[in-house]
Amino acid sequence: MHKESDIRIPLILGDKSYKDITDDIIRPIESKAPKGWYILITIFAIFGLWGVGCIVYLLGTGIGTWGLNKTVEWAWDITNFVWWVGIGHAGTLISAVLLLFRQKWRMAINRAAEAMTIFAVMMAGLFPLIHMGRLWVGYWVFPLPNQFGSLWVNFNSPLLWDVFAISTYFSVGLVFWYIGLIPDFATIRDRVTSPVAKRAYSVLSFGWSGNAKAWNRFETVSLVLAGLATPLVFSVHSIVSFDFATSIIPGWHTTIFPPYFVSGAVFSGFAMVQTLMLILRKAFRLEAYLHTKHIEYMNIVIMVTGSIVGVAYITELFISWYSGVEYEAYAFLNRATGPYWWAYAAMMTCNVVSPQFFWSRKLRTSLTFTFVLSIVVNIGMWFERFVIIVTSIHRDYLPSAWTYFHPTWVDIGVYVGTMGLFFVLYLLFARYFPVMPIAELKTILKSSGQNFKEGYGNGAGYYDGHGHDDHPIVAEDAMIEEDVVEISAVKELSSEEIEITNKSLLERLGGADASNKDDLKLISGVGPVLEEKLNEVGIFTYAQIAKMAKQDYEALDSLIGSFPEGAERDDWAAQAAKLINENN
Repeated sequence: MHKESDIRIPLILGDKSYKDITDDIIRPIESKAPKGWYILITIFAIFGLWGVGCIVYLLGTGIGTWGLNKTVEWAWDITNFVWWVGIGHAGTLISAVLLLFRQKWRMAINRAAEAMTIFAVMMAGLFPLIHMGRLWVGYWVFPLPNQFGSLWVNFNSPLLWDVFAISTYFSVGLVFWYIGLIPDFATIRDRVTSPVAKRAYSVLSFGWSGNAKAWNRFETVSLVLAGLATPLVFSVHSIVSFDFATSIIPGWHTTIFPPYFVSGAVFSGFAMVQTLMLILRKAFRLEAYLHTKHIEYMNIVIMVTGSIVGVAYITELFISWYSGVEYEAYAFLNRATGPYWWAYAAMMTCNVVSPQFFWSRKLRTSLTFTFVLSIVVNIGMWFERFVIIVTSIHRDYLPSAWTYFHPTWVDIGVYVGTMGLFFVLYLLFARYFPVMPIAELKTILKSSGQNFKEGYGNGAGYYDGHGHDDHPIVAEDAMIEEDVVEISAVKELSSEEIEITNKSLLERLGGADASNKDDLKLISGVGPVLEEKLNEVGIFTYAQIAKMAKQDYEALDSLIGSFPEGAERDDWAAQAAKLINENN
């Protein structure tokens, strides 16, 4: 177990034990699905079926049903493809890179982020397939022998690099996600009572026994997969950017695309994680495991990557002027002032301006503001892909070929269908899979759990049996600045009442003086000013504070008048008893 600094906010709030973690995360699986889940999955299933119908119509009729034309040969299909691939980036980053850097806060979000990656890449993969038009001859893209000799694909094409990069990314991500699920599937297997469910989770858990050898191999495989997946975070979207950067079209032919695309992918991926996890947090009552500190960390990543994207936009504009190439300069001028100026304005507003609000700690720790802004960011990133693709080709070298792109109902239907299929898969995942890694969360309980971190370390139920009516654990609402802490007013006493209350308090706690005083500032919640006030009341030692009960806390609140209920909430008695034991 690693020792954490006491000033770090705990990652697991409340008086949680190992059993509590298991119960809280498995509760949605063991309990009956709420009506809201059925309503949502029905709605998204309808969207998904509509999308499937549009795809069938498209394959039967041809891609002429899209709004593509002779000038704009790429439009919504590739826009949506790149957008979905970008969303899938955050899962691997959170899982692999943050695992290698031993960032424990990732454990609240990595499982759901990995699932998001798998489903997003599946949606992205649909678009190149249906863009082929005649999907039934899709095997032609493989190097197969045929009646004309060997039919080889063009390995010099970035489009083929995409196939290898994204398929590798999907394969490694899927294995990484599933390996992490195996111990949790075994936990569910041992708890469920339904024979069908027990059999299903037994198969999914691959006979996991939980012995030392199994855990050793689990850790080893996780690190190896993290090492393999880390380069993919940077390579996949770099290769996607080569689809454009290796061309000679003004607006695409630029070397800034690889780092710019990677930053944008992480930017949009983390925004989608925020959107999904804030919903899961509320629906499954997981506030103790995903609180505003996790949200703040992710918002910092969004703020940094959003700023990088903003610098990339400005760099593109500068280079278009500095290059001296009139076609390049016009391409960017046309983006900002041409027929698609509204898309460019939406892109700049959502991707450059909106993340800057997170410089304010109050805003980046606000759950409501984060949820709204995460949706705004993903809207902006969709417009970014649209601006790069459509506005760069709708006006080419021949003014007679200039045209305007209009999406058809098939364009819109396919996109909405992928959204529906994505959320259907995600809702099924949230219903039948643990949305947080049970085993991994247990590994940080004693180092980052609030109960253990604050020096108690006695687990759930300790305070109920030791004369304390209320748990000393500070609720999330009391810890985070954005939430309101309701503090009861302290009754003002007359001078006579103060004397009587003070005398009664010292009779229960025992007398002491400055000659044998302890350093009360070692108690969490006591500073120099409060220590001086305690001394004025007659409290100098840990032994006195260790005797405090509820009525003594109330008396003390009446006497000192500041920080009402703070002594009881921080459980000074338990802290003082611990300091006495340490000194002995």
